[in-house]
Amino acid sequence: MNIGSLVFDDMDQIDFTGPFEVLSRLPGGHHRVYGITGQPVRDVRGLTIVPDAAIGDAPALDVLHVPGGRGVDVLMENEEVLAWLREQSGNVVLSVCTGALLLGAAGLLAGRRATTHWASLHLLPEFGAEAVDRRVVVDGDWIFAAGVTSGIDGALTLAARLCGDGVAQGLQLYMQYAPEPPFDAGTPDTAPPSVLAKARADMAEVTERRLHTIRRIVSEHAHP
Repeated sequence: MNIGSLVFDDMDQIDFTGPFEVLSRLPGGHHRVYGITGQPVRDVRGLTIVPDAAIGDAPALDVLHVPGGRGVDVLMENEEVLAWLREQSGNVVLSVCTGALLLGAAGLLAGRRATTHWASLHLLPEFGAEAVDRRVVVDGDWIFAAGVTSGIDGALTLAARLCGDGVAQGLQLYMQYAPEPPFDAGTPDTAPPSVLAKARADMAEVTERRLHTIRRIVSEHAHP
């Protein structure tokens, strides 16, 4: 089972490393990491990640893992990456956070139920998707995880579907994944109003820029 994760500059590394903890341990799986080139990439906070190979050297994947982060803004207009996503999306896909926007830019979300980071959830219908405000959304062989840490939940959901509940539970136990956060502030519904307002303000410029980019992409595809 060939499993491939895409990595790129300005990604959110937990979108990658959280699911990696699960995907790299799947029985019978062969996990590799692919960059646009084989050169190291730096996540949005400066962590360096070294791909195993370039996307052009990837075999046909049985499982495609697409993380997100601010780096998707540039990649939504990178035809090499979008073409690769189209080519590799025929089997099982795990989208994490704003990785869903990359899939949308590749024309792969029309008619699908999907989720993404809460700040970008309203952008999914621009691609013809049904936005579902849940931590994990399953649409056929595609699994969408919402923001950042939810990628672990999505990967465990995928592990159960591919290898059975027992395998997924064993991986969860190994990881001691039993979150007990000190605050109930992990969603817009539960965060204190002042915290939510600041978070929305901090992300407003990025979100607005994404909206314009998405509408331009959709318009260009509709009127080539």
